[in-house]
Amino acid sequence: MSNNDIIVSLDIGTSKVRAIIGEVTNGTFNIIGVGSADSEGIRKGAIVDIDQTVQSIRSAVEHAEQMVGIQISEVYVGISGNHIGLQSSHGVVAVQNEDREIGEEDIDRVIKAAEVIAMPPEREVIDVVAKQYIVDGLEGIQDPRGMIGVRLEVEATIITGAKTPIHNLLRCVEKSGLKVKDLVLMSLGAGGLALSKDEKSMGAVLVDIGAGSTTIAVYEEGSLCATSTIPIGGEFVTNDIAYGLRTLTDQAEKVKLKYGCAWIDDAASDVVFKVLRIGSNVEKEFNQEDLAAIIEPRVQEIFQLIRQEVKRLGYNELPGGYILTGGTVSMPGVLKAAQSELSASVRIAVPDYIGVRDPGFTGGVGILHNVVRRFRVRGNTGGSTNKKTVNRSKQSAAPTQEIDKKPGLMERIKNMFSEFI
Repeated sequence: MSNNDIIVSLDIGTSKVRAIIGEVTNGTFNIIGVGSADSEGIRKGAIVDIDQTVQSIRSAVEHAEQMVGIQISEVYVGISGNHIGLQSSHGVVAVQNEDREIGEEDIDRVIKAAEVIAMPPEREVIDVVAKQYIVDGLEGIQDPRGMIGVRLEVEATIITGAKTPIHNLLRCVEKSGLKVKDLVLMSLGAGGLALSKDEKSMGAVLVDIGAGSTTIAVYEEGSLCATSTIPIGGEFVTNDIAYGLRTLTDQAEKVKLKYGCAWIDDAASDVVFKVLRIGSNVEKEFNQEDLAAIIEPRVQEIFQLIRQEVKRLGYNELPGGYILTGGTVSMPGVLKAAQSELSASVRIAVPDYIGVRDPGFTGGVGILHNVVRRFRVRGNTGGSTNKKTVNRSKQSAAPTQEIDKKPGLMERIKNMFSEFI
């Protein structure tokens, strides 16, 4: 990645599609633009209508383009869902250089060796994450480049997913006129951004509560070791409000965002609002306590389900506790409800960048954070081909051509299958 690169992430959620533009300038990473659009065609985190999803992606990208004045051509796309699986793997290669110095090619070969695993035909590899490298029996190495050795091993986590949702996601982005630079697991990106080194090392649970689903990611010994998705989120709270107040879902969502409180003791009886009831043109008045009485039980249930799911994954008391993120957790009172139900240390993670200081942006910013960190570790000189339109010149054509030679996700998958099947 060069000193002045623009990279774009695409977070396709149940309620919102977010395009976030980041810029790397002299080693410093900043957010320079954000585009957001209401999400259509997605239910509980899964794509159910490609055309509507494409329209939502285009709206979000156009919004981001207008904010910054650039033309977006490539994006890093976040992926999540209950089809995601993690599998441990081990790769071994001999160091090729005559002087036995471990280089970039050796790293690539050992990662490819770890990728060769038995897998059902309906699944494919999304990413390979190295947990540690081993050089001639010496364990615990995070970056072996430049070390001297004969035998290089890697202990890695293979992230796999079902082909159908992966290809539907890729199809939506490509039909929007964008090139998918790579897929990034949302839990991995958000974890790198929201969790401290100690939290990942001692053990912590990252909980991303979106509109249609909640993603749980367990980190231990410095790496992602389990992930799961439960089909419940902020939409359920909205539906409860709609039923409880006998009003339309759209109005229930507006009331939730403006007056919602998940902890009844924090709700104010003097904060009042009116809603139009279904089947009549008469408005009825409610206060914030009435609203909290509807919201609190559902939020408590969500955290009870989260705790049960973490136990099902085989984890009980993790020293790092729970780190909450996602649009739903920005509601007042959620933190107190979580602390009450989870009986552990709980905090809310918010990206520390201007313009995106909201838990709902953690996933999208996390994708960019993951990409920047990966390129820094690898010392890669290739970046994104998104260039500012005002500075398009013949001189910028050379690096663009060079970058385009790097194989995309689909090409990497094809190459992998052609080599090992």
